[in-house]
Amino acid sequence: MYSKIMLPVDLNEESSWSKALPTALALCRSFDASLHVVTVLPDYQMPIVGSYFPKGFAKKAHEAITQAQHDFIKANVPEDIQVQSVIVDGSPWEAIVKAAKKLEVDLIVMASHNKRKFADYVLGPNAEHVVHHAKISVMIVR
Repeated sequence: MYSKIMLPVDLNEESSWSKALPTALALCRSFDASLHVVTVLPDYQMPIVGSYFPKGFAKKAHEAITQAQHDFIKANVPEDIQVQSVIVDGSPWEAIVKAAKKLEVDLIVMASHNKRKFADYVLGPNAEHVVHHAKISVMIVR
């Protein structure tokens, strides 16, 4: 049923993956699917934003997040799972939807919210936008 499963993660927020990751791994094993771990890096290259950061900041940030994601995968994804590390730039929900389309994934598995704000309690704003804008199935894990 699924051959490619996407798992968006915020490496600074364990609640973005602690419950969703086991679900994604179980689905990967059930369907012999590959896992595509996606981390969104804010877009520092926009002219109005980029002017406030030192030259080369975006490249250094991308390298750091790439290393952090590889460390995350090594620590949390078993070796029997075929996994791809993906770093994308932009707003979280837009970048997730675009990456899902580009990678041609069959399913997005993501956490419902982070516990920072009461407004995020029912369904976080990024998860809500992904559900409404993705053209594929989205599984929200609570």
